Amino acid sequence: MDPFTQSWAALRAAVAGLADEDYEQPSGCTGWLVRDLVCHLVIDAQDVLITLVTPAGGEPTADAAGYWELRAGPPSGDDPLDALVPRLAAAYGAPHLLAFHLDDVGSAAGRAARLADPVARVATQGKALTAGDYLSAYVLEWTLHHLDLVAHLPSAPRPPAGTLAVARTGLEEIAGAAFPASYTDADALLIGTGRRTPTAAEAAALGDFAARLPLILG
Repeated sequence: MDPFTQSWAALRAAVAGLADEDYEQPSGCTGWLVRDLVCHLVIDAQDVLITLVTPAGGEPTADAAGYWELRAGPPSGDDPLDALVPRLAAAYGAPHLLAFHLDDVGSAAGRAARLADPVARVATQGKALTAGDYLSAYVLEWTLHHLDLVAHLPSAPRPPAGTLAVARTGLEEIAGAAFPASYTDADALLIGTGRRTPTAAEAAALGDFAARLPLILG
C-alpha cells in the first residue's frame, strides 16, 4: 500500500472508531476540538479531489517538500477559514453526521488518489507539481493530523509506523536537516512542528537545529 493510501486509510479508520463523546475532547490543534479537526479533514479531502482534477499548464514549480510554506508563527485564529471550521463543525450537530460526510468525501478522495497518474501535473495554491509529489506532501498532512486526533485519546489507534517514518523524512526535507537519531518518528514530528515542547535532553540533542524550530507549516 502506498504511503498516501495507508496514512489516509489509517486516519479515516481512527475517526470511524471514535465515540460520540470523543468529538468534544481537545485535539492537538490549538483551539480545536476533535470535531473541528474532523471537519477540517472533510475540507482537506475536498481539496484533494479539486487538485487532482485541476491540471497545470506548465512544468512543475514545486516538489513534495516545496508544496509547504513555512509560517512565521502558529495560526492566530484570525484567518476566515480557520474561524469558519469550528462553526461549520458545530452545525453538523450529531457526530455521526460529520463522520458520515468524512467517510463519503474521504472515500472519494482515496479512490481519486489511487486512479491518479503520478506524473500528471496538477495546480494548487499557485504552484504546479506532479500528482505524485502532491499526494506525497499529504502523507505529512495526514500523519500530523492523525497525531492531533489522538493527542488526548489514549485508547485511539496511532498512525502506522511506516507512514510516521515517511512523514518524518518529509519534514526533514522541508527543514533541510535531520532530527536526532534518538528521536522516535512521532517525537520528531511533534517537536519539529511545535506540537510538543522538547525535554532538556531532547533540546540538547537538537544542537543548533533547535533555533530553527518549530516548523509551522502552511
